[in-house]
Amino acid sequence: MQGAFAEHVRALEASGARTRLVRLAADLDGLDGLVLPGGESTTMTMLMERVGLIDPLREAIQQGLPVLATCAGMIVLARDISDAMAGQKGMGLLDIAIRRNGYGRQIDSFEAGLDIDAIGGRQFPGVFIRAPLVESTGAVEVMASYDGHPVAVRQGRIMALCFHPELSNDRRLHREFVRMAVSAK
Repeated sequence: MQGAFAEHVRALEASGARTRLVRLAADLDGLDGLVLPGGESTTMTMLMERVGLIDPLREAIQQGLPVLATCAGMIVLARDISDAMAGQKGMGLLDIAIRRNGYGRQIDSFEAGLDIDAIGGRQFPGVFIRAPLVESTGAVEVMASYDGHPVAVRQGRIMALCFHPELSNDRRLHREFVRMAVSAK
């Protein structure tokens, strides 16, 4: 609906997945996994509400649909948003409290090497653009941290990242998501 979906499509297809865009509740039928991309979390939520996608999406995720949520997608799934816009609520599907743009404004964007055990090997290039900051976690597995804060978490079949893996040429996290989605069948 809004956000960096085209970049995720390229990364997923390079990782062996077939893709399609989800814009309506009916588009959720038959999916093996779903990416909630970075973008603007309030706009994403507003658009999903407008087309009746919030409740069907919540239900699909609660029933086990694997999800890769990046940046704004992570905010959309969060239990708590500490600096939410008026009326903005997370879907409560990811047991974290998060602060939007917690790493600063656009001018404060940066890249950092991240050690992520699930993908092994060399550091992953984390691209942080107006990234959210995870302020606290509950029942999630922390996959990676930066400067003392979780930046990659997993809860069941949800993998959520504060950064943008689709903006790097490293496809390991997309391949891990595809593996997770295929194994969930």
